[in-house]
Amino acid sequence: MNLFLALIAFVIFCVLGMAGATYLGVQAIERRNPPVGTFADIGGTHMHYVYVKAGLKADLPPIVFIHGASSNLKDLMLPLRPALEGRADLLFIDRPGHGWSGRGNGNNENPAGQAATLAALMDKLGIGPAIIVGHSFGGAIAATFAVNHPDKTKGVLFLSPATHPWPGGDVSWYYTLASTPLVGWLFTETLALPGGLLSMDAGIAGVFAPNAVPQNYARDASIELVLRPQTFRANSRDVAGLFAYVSSFSPRYKEIKAPTVIITGDRDDVVLADVHSTGLERDIAGSELVWVKNMGHRPDFVATALDVMAIEKIAGYDRDLEGAARALEARIAGDNFGSAADRRQP
Repeated sequence: MNLFLALIAFVIFCVLGMAGATYLGVQAIERRNPPVGTFADIGGTHMHYVYVKAGLKADLPPIVFIHGASSNLKDLMLPLRPALEGRADLLFIDRPGHGWSGRGNGNNENPAGQAATLAALMDKLGIGPAIIVGHSFGGAIAATFAVNHPDKTKGVLFLSPATHPWPGGDVSWYYTLASTPLVGWLFTETLALPGGLLSMDAGIAGVFAPNAVPQNYARDASIELVLRPQTFRANSRDVAGLFAYVSSFSPRYKEIKAPTVIITGDRDDVVLADVHSTGLERDIAGSELVWVKNMGHRPDFVATALDVMAIEKIAGYDRDLEGAARALEARIAGDNFGSAADRRQP
């Protein structure tokens, strides 16, 4: 009996210790990664965003950027703001529950809710019809936005999107665990942050693989913000719920009439390009799918110039995306970076 009580006491001690370490870790992470934008209350959601207004010689419509899972607004802003600043109004958002945005009052638990919050933010800022850019999980939100808010959609650019039901519907174990009531709360309040810090470099390398991770990427993109307990739970609910959502909503993609380009890599180990990207090309009439050989899951960083050309083509310019893709392939043909980390996602 005394041994049993001692064991219980030891477990409690360990849990409290890990919870204390997580609390202190959150404080340090937030000091290192303060907000960089502006806040607005949108239907009860405390939204954090960066709005960069166009210059006097702007030649493109407004562009709205929707980041993927385990991320925040810096992820797309790092490569694409310098490439586009001055040419258009640029809106980068922390999706509800991510970065410095609050999750809201239960109204942002699926891509439709997050798309509606984005539409309301655009209204508040006076942003008219825009080209919607969605990366990875953000692709599901971009597709939903184009269906539900066609009056606000000038065009859509999908970057390595996750938009369709995939075989088996499985995701990595930690998403399922963290989205489980009670057990998920305990996991995210104790183990997720220290475990995430230990595995972060390998995970990032796997997401970029076979291409190289940009120098200081994790620091500059504030990736560690996702390890805070509330953010980790919101991210996990997003990913764990995606299969059911796209299974229900993806038949409506055929309603999208806006000009659409999809850019994807044939070495993407995060999402199944043959399911999602080819599915969008099939479902959206007139869409253009651009494959890039030896590119992984990060066309925002690896194919920035191609992304800009795609935005220009959506806006009405004559652009040879296939030619640009072939030139990019020649440049990255020798890339062989990355890891074999567990990255099972859609």
